[in-house]
Amino acid sequence: MPHQLSIIVPVYREEKNIPEYLGHIRPILEAVTGDYEIIFALDPSPDRTEEIILEARALDQRIKLLKFSRRFGQPMATLAGMQYSTGAAVIVMDVDLQDPPELVGTMVAKWREGYDVVLPQRRHRTGEPWVKKLVSAVGYKVINKIADVQIPPNTGDFRLMSRRVVDELVKLKESHGFLRGMVAVVGFKQIIIPFDRPARFAGETNYNRFLGSLRIGFNGIFCFSTYALQLSTLMGFVIAGCSFLLMGVYLFYKLMGWTILWGNPTLVILVSFLGGIQLISVGILGEYIGRIYEEVRARPKFIVERSAGFDKPA
Repeated sequence: MPHQLSIIVPVYREEKNIPEYLGHIRPILEAVTGDYEIIFALDPSPDRTEEIILEARALDQRIKLLKFSRRFGQPMATLAGMQYSTGAAVIVMDVDLQDPPELVGTMVAKWREGYDVVLPQRRHRTGEPWVKKLVSAVGYKVINKIADVQIPPNTGDFRLMSRRVVDELVKLKESHGFLRGMVAVVGFKQIIIPFDRPARFAGETNYNRFLGSLRIGFNGIFCFSTYALQLSTLMGFVIAGCSFLLMGVYLFYKLMGWTILWGNPTLVILVSFLGGIQLISVGILGEYIGRIYEEVRARPKFIVERSAGFDKPA
């Protein structure tokens, strides 16, 4: 049965955060609309995350569970929740309270004003090391400089999307799951809401504390732009030009009868430089070929082992 609002919460090893999260989000959802569903998309966890979700569901049937056959990762868990959701509006958010539940009311109000995508944008990121903030800032600048679409900086997967946006997203065949880029590809009317991101309520992040998820960042670079390939070609032309210039210098020395300065250090530097450029170029090709290989295999994006609260499979 369709709902007005669907909340999608990807979880993995979050037993300490789920009760606190539900205690915050449910009163807010009741105030916004009583017609909602909370979908926990669960990668199999070694802790009691699944049991806690089912205990909460026993008390409230609007809480639902998708458990996967193995760990597919947060991007695929998010896409699975979107595919199973029925809400006229869908909100994706984390369970650790870094995505403030108090912002849900404002997001729904903007959706009711006619916006299809509501993007909370982080002004401050409490509790994160400066290295991670720097990597994130540089990553967004690089992606927006070279990508075919523009992705608002300091926005994560935390967002509200209308049903027509979600329907278009689940049609996409791409298997990388970079939600920020996919939403930008789909388009529609969007608005940004600034907010201050608090520290994580409990537990440790499942991503690298200092670098975050480099794979997700690389997906933003390689899945939405061919600029890296063009850069590799440009480096080849530059090096070829430098070699011709160097050849001209040596020819001039020879014609003038001057001694050509040559030695082992120079040879080592040139060979190392050229070898490094070649490896970088091969690495860039490998990133694209690897993603092409993933798309061609067309393996399932996720496999649901168990679902609770759904009338029929999506």
